Amino acid sequence: MKKILKQLFLSFISLHGIGQIIHSPARAHYVLGATYSKTFADAFSFANNQAALASYNNAAVGVYGEQRFLLKETSFYSFAFALPTSSGSFGAVANYFGYSDYNESQIGIAYGKSLGKVIAIGAQFNYYHVQMAGYGNMGAINFEIAAMFHPAEKTHLGLHAYNPLGGKLGKNSEEKLASLYNIGMGYEASKQVFVSAEIVKEENKPVNVNAAMQYIFAEQFFARAGIQTLTSSPYAGIGLLWEHFRIDIAVGYHPQLGLTPGLLLQYAFEENK
Repeated sequence: MKKILKQLFLSFISLHGIGQIIHSPARAHYVLGATYSKTFADAFSFANNQAALASYNNAAVGVYGEQRFLLKETSFYSFAFALPTSSGSFGAVANYFGYSDYNESQIGIAYGKSLGKVIAIGAQFNYYHVQMAGYGNMGAINFEIAAMFHPAEKTHLGLHAYNPLGGKLGKNSEEKLASLYNIGMGYEASKQVFVSAEIVKEENKPVNVNAAMQYIFAEQFFARAGIQTLTSSPYAGIGLLWEHFRIDIAVGYHPQLGLTPGLLLQYAFEENK
């Protein structure tokens, strides 16, 4: 593992000498599978489109962790909290990726509001931070904007832009934070079945398609599965609902790097009257 990390750092140094490094925010696609839904929405739905906050009827909190490719040095953790109010819904989200010698983190405050039965809008302000042993720290403030459209009761469309204005990481750094755009759609085929797909364009990367499906096969049990076409990486998980609690056990697979196990815990508060 030490040899691998040394090679990564050497690659980083060589790249820095010939061009600009673009950092991409770490994401876990398993927890973003319910973005384009009202019925299947959960604590993490707004993390991929802040306008989804407008559909929340109750406060919710969730934590998720995964050990990417079974390496503790590439662990990812995420926290989300959503709070609906009479003047719109608020959310907070925090992500951490890496380990003590190299890590990336981001914290954000979000807001979403309905403009009627058909349209909702949302925005989020973030602070993104990178820490590298021996190279110092870098950080940048950025924002996200989003919209959701509900042309039919069971059909939901979304637009989202992350860091659309770009910008460098730190005043004296040649490194920058990537811009990311996505458009997606979800269809609630029934009270048990939900399918979605989104097209994602990230700066300096080819177009990626994320497709997902969720199926409630018993009153308290459900399954979720999906795939990222850019890396041909499928993922799946099973979940248990018990009163206001929810627990998911998930696993992802990368054709070259292997398995990524994950665990999701959520709690939904009493619905606002």
